[in-house]
Amino acid sequence: MEAEGGGRAAAGCLYLVDTLAGDPEDLQVDAETYYEKLLKKSSSAPDVFSVPGGEEVKLEDSCVCFVPLYRNNPTCKMLLLTDPKDKETVLAVYLNQRWWPVEDVVKTADPSRDGLISVQTFGERIVLFVLNYIIFGMLEGRSANDAFFLPHSATECAKIFWRNGEAVAFYSVKMKGSLCDGTTSQCYLLPVLDTIFVRRKHRRSGLGMKMLHDFCQSFMAEDALGISCPISAAMYQVCQKFLQTYPEEQKRLWEVEAPGDWSQRENIWLKIQMESSPAGKAEAGFQTSKPRQEVDQVSKGVEYIPGVEKVAGDATEEKDDTAAAGTLNSQGPEHLEQGAGNTQQCKGFRKRAGPGDLVGDKATEQFRITP
Repeated sequence: MEAEGGGRAAAGCLYLVDTLAGDPEDLQVDAETYYEKLLKKSSSAPDVFSVPGGEEVKLEDSCVCFVPLYRNNPTCKMLLLTDPKDKETVLAVYLNQRWWPVEDVVKTADPSRDGLISVQTFGERIVLFVLNYIIFGMLEGRSANDAFFLPHSATECAKIFWRNGEAVAFYSVKMKGSLCDGTTSQCYLLPVLDTIFVRRKHRRSGLGMKMLHDFCQSFMAEDALGISCPISAAMYQVCQKFLQTYPEEQKRLWEVEAPGDWSQRENIWLKIQMESSPAGKAEAGFQTSKPRQEVDQVSKGVEYIPGVEKVAGDATEEKDDTAAAGTLNSQGPEHLEQGAGNTQQCKGFRKRAGPGDLVGDKATEQFRITP
C-alpha cells in the first residue's frame, strides 16, 4: 500500500498550513493511533511513502519517531519519517492523517501570506518548527560544526518571512518581562533578538537586513534593544551595514547576556567602531561593559538568526544579509545562523544540555518518545 506522498495534491491545491484545523491534541492522538497501527502491521507488507523525486521509503518502526514540538514540553509531539539510509535526515511529517514532505510543510497557497508575518496559528507553529528544527537544525545547518537546534517554546514570539508561497526565513524574540529560562525567576529587561535564519537558496537577497529592521520597528517605544550574545562575525557585518543605513538605531542596539542589565550590555555600534580602528584592534581586551562572565551552556546554545546565532550552516549571504542565518559564534562572515536561547552547538550532534533539555547523540534518538 502506498502512503500519501504529496500533501498539496491530496489537499486540492492547498498546503498543510492552509488546511490545518482542529484541536492540536486531537491531531496528536491521531498520530499516536497511526503509529500503533504501524507497529502492528506485518513487516512483510509495509506501506511505502513516495519521496518527491520517485524514491519509495518503507513505513517501518525503524524509520519513524516522535519528537517534541515545543522546547521543554515533551507532551506535545510530532511524528517524523526519517531516511532509512540516514536517520538524521527527515523526509516527512505526519499530520491530518497523511504524510507531508518537508518542503510542502513550509509552502502556502494563500497569497496573503507574504513578507514577515507573526506566528499565531498552530499551523504556523508547525512551519516554524520545521524551519528551525528540521531544515536548519538537521538539513541545512548540519554541514558546519555539527550544530543542531532545539524547538522553540509554545509561546515564542516569532515571525516567518514568506516569499512566493514559501517560508524562507524567520526570527524570534525574547520579550521584555519574559522569563529567561524555566529554572530562574529572572526576566528579560529589554526585547532581545534571539534567533534568526534564512534558507540557503534565499540568501544574498537582503532578508537579514529586513528582519533586523522589522525587529527595531516593532519596538519603537523602547530605548534599548538587545541581540543575543555572543554575536557572530557574520551578524556583526549585518549590524554594521544596518547601523550605517539607519544611524538613529546606533544608540539602541546592544549585545546582551540574559537578563540584560547594564553590566551585561555592550553597545554594538561602539564595539564595531572600536574594533575597526587601529587602537581598537590593538586593545584586544576592549569592552564597553564589565568583563563578561563565561556564558553557561544554555545561553551559549545556538539558533538560527542571520548573524544573531552561532554558525551552523555554510551560508553564502552577502555582507548585508550575512546574519540572516548564522549562529552566535560564527567562524567567518559567510556563516549566517544566529541564536542563543534555543540552539545547541555540539560535535556529532551531542547537545549542550540545559535544564529540562533532552539529551542524546542523535536527534532522532534523543527526542524519540513512544506514545
